[in-house]
Amino acid sequence: MITWNDFTKVDLRAGTIVKAEPFDGLKRPAIKLWVDLGTDLGIKKSSAQITQLYQPTEIIGKQVVCIVNFPPKQIANFISEILVTGFPDENGNVVLTGIDKPVPNGSRLY
Repeated sequence: MITWNDFTKVDLRAGTIVKAEPFDGLKRPAIKLWVDLGTDLGIKKSSAQITQLYQPTEIIGKQVVCIVNFPPKQIANFISEILVTGFPDENGNVVLTGIDKPVPNGSRLY
């Protein structure tokens, strides 16, 4: 079990995917994402292994849930600044964690 203080350490925010492109040259296929997290956080980059279920052009405008307080991680020649969250489906493919009604970008999950 965790405490409320443990939970609040994870900074989960709503963001909208504003740009997506294939991330070529990796062992495991991925998509480069640029996510608008509102005026305070701006646009942050992420690499997501979601190519089994998504094409870059179809996810532009999708609102997703992101962890914004992990340290940046270098993946090949790309710096991933946030983690875009998702759940594995029955085949282990990542399904993005979405938001069913629009909220302001940068809104924090409570």
